[in-house]
Amino acid sequence: MVLQSIAAPPYSLPSSISYSLSLPSGSRSVISIRTISAPIYRITCSVSRVDSQETLYYERRTTLKWKNIYKRISFMENPEMGAATVLDECENEGKKPTKWELRRVVRELRKFKKYKPALEVYEWMNTRTDRFTLFGSDAAIQLDLIAKLHGISSAEDYFFRMPGALKDKRIYGALLNAYVGAKMREKGESLMQEMRHKGYAMHPLPYNVMMTLYMKLKDYDNVDLLISEMKQKGIPLDIYSYNIWLSARGFHGSVEGMEEVFEEMKLNTSINPSWTTFSTMASMYIRLGQLGKAEECLKRLETRIMGQDRMPYHYLISLYGSVGNKEEVFRIWSIYKSVFPSIINGGYHAMISSLVRIGEIEGAETIYEEWMSVKSTYDPKIANLLMGWFVKEGKFEKAKSLFNHIAEAGAKPNSATWEILAEGHIRERGMSEAVSCFKEAASAPGSKNWMPKPVNVSAMLELCEREGDRLSKESLIELLRNFGCFQDETYRSVLSGFDSGMLFGDVTEESTTSRYKFDIDDANDQTENEESEMQWSIAE
Repeated sequence: MVLQSIAAPPYSLPSSISYSLSLPSGSRSVISIRTISAPIYRITCSVSRVDSQETLYYERRTTLKWKNIYKRISFMENPEMGAATVLDECENEGKKPTKWELRRVVRELRKFKKYKPALEVYEWMNTRTDRFTLFGSDAAIQLDLIAKLHGISSAEDYFFRMPGALKDKRIYGALLNAYVGAKMREKGESLMQEMRHKGYAMHPLPYNVMMTLYMKLKDYDNVDLLISEMKQKGIPLDIYSYNIWLSARGFHGSVEGMEEVFEEMKLNTSINPSWTTFSTMASMYIRLGQLGKAEECLKRLETRIMGQDRMPYHYLISLYGSVGNKEEVFRIWSIYKSVFPSIINGGYHAMISSLVRIGEIEGAETIYEEWMSVKSTYDPKIANLLMGWFVKEGKFEKAKSLFNHIAEAGAKPNSATWEILAEGHIRERGMSEAVSCFKEAASAPGSKNWMPKPVNVSAMLELCEREGDRLSKESLIELLRNFGCFQDETYRSVLSGFDSGMLFGDVTEESTTSRYKFDIDDANDQTENEESEMQWSIAE
């Protein structure tokens, strides 16, 4: 193996600094941040032959080691014991993990949205400063995890406690990403302005994050404004910038505008359109009714698949389903299964979702049975796809049968499962049963901040009013209060169509006090955006 190093201009950084932060879990962690003055080297590798089987063995052993740690943490029988338990066990077994291995474990946990154990891994490292030197990028990752687990206020507390000398562009970027995830426009714009003043907004990433915020808020004009700013300041657009810009033009309803962006993209010799570029364009063409152009993009998407990336296959299956091309759905599924020895839950979800969308229910049920025979873990979201179709088509008995099957498989229904069941009861005018389902949904695993769909609330209120079901109505209104629905713009819009006396006049005296006062003008807008979230890596 021949290694060639190319030296880049050196730059100076401050000396090693330690600081102490109180994380939301309550533990006091000391984070040692070390920065050095040294040239930066870019390493390129040229492999002409295999000189050492021992080197290959070491690399394979290292890979297997982090994967083993990841699996032990990810599949703990009692997750409440925490990732530290697994790491302590590894040490007691004489298997001391390296920082590289633990960062790789964290990366994998974040990939699958297992934020709690990911933060626990870092907390474990924070207590071992003699072995692990944590840098600014590690602090940025922790801030991102804190925001996801404990909310913006905890992330801000972490940020403000950090010494000013350590607040580099990565830390600011992590906080900006947290604001965008929470759709906090004012705070996001303020922080972005501060980053401009500090010189931290001289590369595409912060602009991409801010454009993601505007996409979430459906403010597509501001995406164009940020693109213009980047061009004026000589900040190069990267592949993500172009893909967001394509989406903004598509959501604006402009086929010509989107194609204009793509033509500019092709002229940029530093940009090679990726599979995500063509999946984005295909999605927009489908949205705009240009199915022929969508299929052309999907063909080009297929040519961009490289390595062992499963996601392009999931997108192809899903988008061909949206186009309504059953033959292509099955063709891609066949290729997918030939490339990978096993199919993950996400692949089965994409396939069943597409078949349900097309109306190929028998095929969807067949794939579901196949998944049941090979699954490693039960994902209720897959059963929800079929349950939802059965309820929609008036086959409620089949939906209930499938619901019972979830319990028989040893799995727990999630909030969406219970709400689908509630929809079936609403259709059959079983109001008390529907209310019971809502109660179960609120306590289901992963139900934090769950609220029933406004359309279901509206349907239930109408039915209660029509049939004079006072008891179910009171129970529903009490649930809505507990869920915080009266402070949500979408629910305010739904409830405004009903007489306020119906909502408040017929309930208990306590419920009519100022503690539950419903003020349309003063309530906070927490409307959930229906568009898919765009995820951006932080400090990886």
